[in-house]
Amino acid sequence: MLSPRTATILNSIIGQYIIKATPVSSQSVLADCQLDVSPATVRNDMAHLEQEGYITRPHTSAGSIPSDKGYRYYVESIGNVKLPLPEQRLVSHLFHQVETSLDEWLHLATALIAQMAQNVAIVTTTKSEAGKFKHLELVGLHDAVILAIFVLSGANVKQQLITFDHNISQAELTTMAIKLSAAYSGLPSSQIVAKEMELSPAEQQITDCLVAVMQAQDSQSYEEQHLDGLHFTLNQPEFAHSQRMQALMELIEQRTLLKSIMPVKPTTDRIQVIIGRENQSEVIRDYSVVIRQYGLPEEAIGKIVVVGPTRMPYARTIATVEYLSLVLTLLMAKLYGRTIPIELNLNTTE
Repeated sequence: MLSPRTATILNSIIGQYIIKATPVSSQSVLADCQLDVSPATVRNDMAHLEQEGYITRPHTSAGSIPSDKGYRYYVESIGNVKLPLPEQRLVSHLFHQVETSLDEWLHLATALIAQMAQNVAIVTTTKSEAGKFKHLELVGLHDAVILAIFVLSGANVKQQLITFDHNISQAELTTMAIKLSAAYSGLPSSQIVAKEMELSPAEQQITDCLVAVMQAQDSQSYEEQHLDGLHFTLNQPEFAHSQRMQALMELIEQRTLLKSIMPVKPTTDRIQVIIGRENQSEVIRDYSVVIRQYGLPEEAIGKIVVVGPTRMPYARTIATVEYLSLVLTLLMAKLYGRTIPIELNLNTTE
């Protein structure tokens, strides 16, 4: 447990290092904090922080830089940070200018997060965490070929051609669609497979096709993604060395960046910050990651991810990701006709 003065000194070191990317001296801390103590006291407190692992010194004669433990303490002490109201209003205005299209929303959100956080931003498309069946339509095409239209949770619509061994009238197809929709509505693929009911050979064929489509959908990862802000991250001093830059570029080019991050499962109700060596994947341990889900639980969930050096502006990044998550969640709710107990209060003044 740090004393108030030592915590103030640590926050000063972190704040200055985030901005300047150079080791912070005791004189700089004293000037920044305006503490009514001697320089020797500040040096002793910094020595204590170093001994406890919150800061480190690249060289014995150099100033101090934060460690992963120091950043973790800082992040935990930030509290409930919010994006300034003028920026909230600007974001809301920009979203009102784009078409009512999920792809347009995600593209804009990614660009805004990258610009505001000054690091790589990724926003994935939405996907139901546990795909459920909604309903189906069956349309006769020619001879014994039909078009099956499967509507799944998360507004996913899948189409599949099915060939029967005999002709079936449109009236029969409609009757089967009504029967199967009523029987399977709201169920995941596993429960559809386990469900016991009398099915004709044609109905069994449709059911088998439905299960295959749902299982394929459930097995997909968050590969569809919007990415922006790479130039912001590569301009950071940490990436002056080509080896670090090359590692990040390879992850992005091979589309494996999310796979390197996602072993840690984000929670649905709060933001998650993974700092440096807290990352499970070795290749991402030079970075910090901020993750937040957006969307409608059990309906359509996507991810917002910011990746940058451990010297990222955490308060700014957290506030940005939190707010854009809220914006996208509300847009998704409106798109799917849902009512959720949150709102954007942009008409007040502060």
